[in-house]
Amino acid sequence: MTSTRSTPAPTAELETVLDSAKAASEKLESARPGELAGMLRGVADALEGATEELVPLAQRESGLPEGRLRGELVRTTFQLRLFGDVVEEGSHLGATLDSPAPDWPTGARPDMRRVSLPLGPVLVFAASNFPFAFSVAGGDTASALAAGCPVVVKAHPGHPELSRRTAELVTTALREAGAPEGTFALIEGTENSQAAVLDGRVKAGAFTGSNSGGRALFDLACSRNEPIPFYAEMGSVNPAFVTPEAAEQRGGEIARGYLDSYTLGVGQFCTKPGLLFVPQQALREFEETLVPEVRQRGAAPMLSSGIANAFSESLNSLREHSAVRELVTGGHSEDGVTPTLLSTTAEELLANPDELMGECFGPVSLLVGYSDTDQLLEAAAAFSGELTATVQGAENEKVVESLFETLRSRAGRLVWNGWPTGVSVSYAMQHGGPYPATTAPTHTSVGTAAVERFLRPVSFQNAPAAVLPEALRDDNPLGIPRRVDGKLHSA
Repeated sequence: MTSTRSTPAPTAELETVLDSAKAASEKLESARPGELAGMLRGVADALEGATEELVPLAQRESGLPEGRLRGELVRTTFQLRLFGDVVEEGSHLGATLDSPAPDWPTGARPDMRRVSLPLGPVLVFAASNFPFAFSVAGGDTASALAAGCPVVVKAHPGHPELSRRTAELVTTALREAGAPEGTFALIEGTENSQAAVLDGRVKAGAFTGSNSGGRALFDLACSRNEPIPFYAEMGSVNPAFVTPEAAEQRGGEIARGYLDSYTLGVGQFCTKPGLLFVPQQALREFEETLVPEVRQRGAAPMLSSGIANAFSESLNSLREHSAVRELVTGGHSEDGVTPTLLSTTAEELLANPDELMGECFGPVSLLVGYSDTDQLLEAAAAFSGELTATVQGAENEKVVESLFETLRSRAGRLVWNGWPTGVSVSYAMQHGGPYPATTAPTHTSVGTAAVERFLRPVSFQNAPAAVLPEALRDDNPLGIPRRVDGKLHSA
């Protein structure tokens, strides 16, 4: 069916970008692992070398503190190099070889060889809350390049100058590393990005941001005559649950850890714990610990006036609800905003899920008192799709196992006796979850498995050696791990 959606046509500049990306895609598909790894490491070196230029620029545009930005830039260069290591090792390609087997139980098996190939040009939407790690040269860009895909980044309007300068550094570094022209480009503006989503030369998209923005772009990608995968990481309230024994044994410690987590980065983390479930009998203790400490937290600026306005609107709606008590009223000043702490009961939450279980992006969280463990489990089951869920408990406590069983179908990452803010860039990380946390619960946007989003498996049946990708040739010229006739071979 042909879409009747009215959308902007590509500008001449966008046409050039997409033509170049398509041409680069054909060349990158044949790039060897070492070449791709060299490109990623070259970008990391370039960004690292420009630290003293980039960090002040990011400070001016985002209002984030210097220490936070320096740490974030380190994370950005680390993940680029980590993807370089992954590419060089080669197991992400899933190379699998099955020899001909005339007596195969389901019928004679032909020579079958399977490997993952790059999808093609990827459109990445930069995020506002991480000007380095989830922006122009962030995790989506790194994982797409690692897959051998050209990247077109739509700059976030919250840090335009940083985006442009970062793009210049990335483009130069890739060129110096031997990447074909068109491997990377930056575009700006809503109309350009919408036109790119709908363009046949773009083969996948990646987004980090709001539910409304992510869903709109996902729907646009699905409206194409040739729909494409669109990996949107969207909103999440990330519930945290304190069991009775944990509250009794270390209530003060848990309360302070919770406060640090929900106010981190002025509450502008997608993994912020938006609700904390506490036994009703321990609620007063938590409030007495938290209220004076929340009031002592100073004001800090939010990322942009738009985000600050959206926060005020959603906060006012939440605090004015009849089921909500306001424990600490946060304020707005020239220096920014101070944290807000609210309270309700599990009974009220379950009666008003749409109003009380939505994301409020900023420094506010909701304490929820529950009457017993049955009600705790009922509340846990009320959630749909979350990036994280946290359990603060005692190991031998009976409710813990049931709580984890309930939460594992509802969240991408389950945190035990810790806090969800702070996402490690590692091999086992899962930063994703069922809808509405993401549009693709089988994938992650952080960690080395993120590269799988931009690869497509292809099987070659009885193919002559000359047409096989190097990863599937008998002599394994790339020296990568492969599964041969069902057995794993390290190289």
